[in-house]
Amino acid sequence: MNPSTRPPLKTLADALGELLAQAKPLAAAEPVSTFDADGRVLAQDLVSALQVPSFDNSAMDGYALRAADVAAAGVVLPVSQRIAAGSVGAALAAGTAARIFTGAPVPDGADAVVMQEECAARDDGSVQINAAVACGQNIRKSGEDIARDSTIIAAGTRLSPAELGLAASIGCASLQVARRPRVALFSTGDELVMPGEVAPQNLPAGSIYNSNRFFLRAMLQRLGCEVIDRGIVPDSYEATVAALQSAAHDCDLVLTSGGVSVGEEDHIKPAVQALGSLDLWAIAIKPGKPFAYGKVGSSHFIGLPGNPVSSFVTFALLVRPFVLRLQGVQNVAPQAVTMRADFDWLRADRRQEFLRARINAQGGLERFANQSSGVLTSAVWADGLVDNPAGATIARGDLVRFIPFAQLLG
Repeated sequence: MNPSTRPPLKTLADALGELLAQAKPLAAAEPVSTFDADGRVLAQDLVSALQVPSFDNSAMDGYALRAADVAAAGVVLPVSQRIAAGSVGAALAAGTAARIFTGAPVPDGADAVVMQEECAARDDGSVQINAAVACGQNIRKSGEDIARDSTIIAAGTRLSPAELGLAASIGCASLQVARRPRVALFSTGDELVMPGEVAPQNLPAGSIYNSNRFFLRAMLQRLGCEVIDRGIVPDSYEATVAALQSAAHDCDLVLTSGGVSVGEEDHIKPAVQALGSLDLWAIAIKPGKPFAYGKVGSSHFIGLPGNPVSSFVTFALLVRPFVLRLQGVQNVAPQAVTMRADFDWLRADRRQEFLRARINAQGGLERFANQSSGVLTSAVWADGLVDNPAGATIARGDLVRFIPFAQLLG
């Protein structure tokens, strides 16, 4: 193709928008034990059938009383009862106090709890209140955390340990969550060898170990996917067609790395086109320009570049939000932070660059020396990616947009 007739590079924002437009949430949902729902996506709003707390209770160990009975510090009140968590006391008589413990119901008639450190128990069974008392102090009011009939977790929320605890606090032993996307994963390339098959000293000339398969599988699993690992597909059209047909039969997404260019040994493009449809996008990002999206039968197809860092970055920026959207997550954008660059980057590129960088002891960012798309050590060394706009340079001291890997890898 004449360079002048090539379509312009697609911006990352445009590519992501087109990709997400295709990611219709999977219809099916399934019940899962709340114990096992970490990382799953809630399929329907979680509405509370009760108040939390369900009763007014003491926020600490101390004494429940009427604030009006303590006009000033030093007042002595007889202790009329003892109320432990899990028990219910009698209505509090005026002019008395109740010994109370954290979480215990505040008895009717009491309107304050004084912490035990501000009280002095006396030998005659009374208590001296050594602090001023305000009405309502140290009492957790019924419904102050959760109101009855309120939505406490919205559908489309990716559940974390905090949400699981919240669900349990309203009595949910199980949750309706989105079905796990089934993703078929395979690599293409006769040069690929699996670790363990050949010792490093015996690796044939021109061969490389298949690293992409390992990190892509792990990234998919972190996103809640059921991964069907199809291994390595030889560089032949017939083998590629067969692998795609088999993978698409019972999967929601077929994900490949390598073979999405237009060379004589790149068979993904004609094979996908023969079985469905394919869009090849040249995205204006570095690393990771070549990217493919299409359909094989009713399954989605995504083809990533073969260089490991390119594959790693395009997965984080494009595949991750796509897979989350399949599960019903609406807010799929990673949260970036503004940080100080403690490095220079004076070579402006026409593409949006994602520089591997890490946080130093001074609270700034330093970049990995070699930003090549084949240097996977950069991703291990780094804490995240500096999102550098197209055509921009960075001078030491500039503020830059930094996306932590914690936002991209889980």
